[in-house]
Amino acid sequence: MTEPVHSLSPVFSPDQMAWLIDLRRALHRHPELSWKEERTAERLEAALRRNGITEIHRVAGTGIVARVPGSDRDAPVTAIRGDIDALPIQEATGLPYASEVPGVMHACGHDVHATWAIGAAMLLAKHPARGDVLIVLQPAEEVGSGATAVLASGALEDVAAIFGGHVDRRFPVGQVVAQSGPLAASADSFSIDVVGKGAHGARPHEGIDPIVVAASIVNALQTIVARRLDPGAPAIVTVGSIHGGTAPNVIPELVVLTGTLRAMLPDVRAALHDELTAIATAIASAHGASARVTIEQGPPPVVNSERESVWARTAAERVLGVGSVVPFGLTNMGGEDFACYLQRFGGCFLRIGAREAGGEPAPAHSPGFVAAEESIFVGAAVLAECAREASESLATL
Repeated sequence: MTEPVHSLSPVFSPDQMAWLIDLRRALHRHPELSWKEERTAERLEAALRRNGITEIHRVAGTGIVARVPGSDRDAPVTAIRGDIDALPIQEATGLPYASEVPGVMHACGHDVHATWAIGAAMLLAKHPARGDVLIVLQPAEEVGSGATAVLASGALEDVAAIFGGHVDRRFPVGQVVAQSGPLAASADSFSIDVVGKGAHGARPHEGIDPIVVAASIVNALQTIVARRLDPGAPAIVTVGSIHGGTAPNVIPELVVLTGTLRAMLPDVRAALHDELTAIATAIASAHGASARVTIEQGPPPVVNSERESVWARTAAERVLGVGSVVPFGLTNMGGEDFACYLQRFGGCFLRIGAREAGGEPAPAHSPGFVAAEESIFVGAAVLAECAREASESLATL
């Protein structure tokens, strides 16, 4: 455990800190993939009940929405979201509490996110916001479908503002990013079936080689961002897999390309879809082949609203002090389904510094990723204060 941030020492007692660390380590040791978070949900529900929170509902299969009463039950309701699922990655941290599940790991910090949501509930139970606060423990963020399922459950119908956060080792513990505007990209996936004509590898003229066609498509797709879009508009086209062929001397009938499309702006997102389809079908046709393009829309861009971002900055500085809120300073093309909530309510998604003193930045979704445990207390305290600030401000509008 790293040394506690001094300004948080009155917020959590040593026993509470130790209990939250134990909870995080238990979650880390027993990670579960998207839509399979049964044991995780049971553990988190027990943690809520242990802290006197009894209005708890299971939603979206493995999700939880708990209500922490405010001082004025008629005041506007706010929400805090923590995601709970893990990734299909073999852990290589060497931690004493490393994953005990082969091939599954909390490589994106959701064990910390779930724990700081419980910590925020603890703080709000002791010092309530003006209105009720919903603690949303959301499954399946990693596959981009958990937020829509929670929304579809109807459990958040009375929410007026929502807050969440993500650990980030690019920032030290004690720094927080809370800014309005785009913070993460849309995350769509695509599949291109390139259909040719099979033949013997020694007589390629008798067939139509979909491997050659697919190679031309991969190269041409790179011109979308380089030549078809405004250079100032962030966008990404990545081909992540190519599948085709069964033997070195056989020209196959089919090659399948899959990949991801990322954009910050709706018109750029639409342009990526149109250009990818046009390029793939035209190149295939030019070779006498055909291309079937399927695009699956994932989460939209994360766009923080101005009003709620002001409340989040105020809350973070109240907890951590002036100078603790820093600019993001980069373009983040990662996806995050918190964006789905922001299409329904105002809100702010924060980046919470998770690099221990003397530590090195490390990328999420990697086998060696680990967030500093001190970030649990920062995230809990800041998100609880976000709910209080928003609740009070909404009640006085």
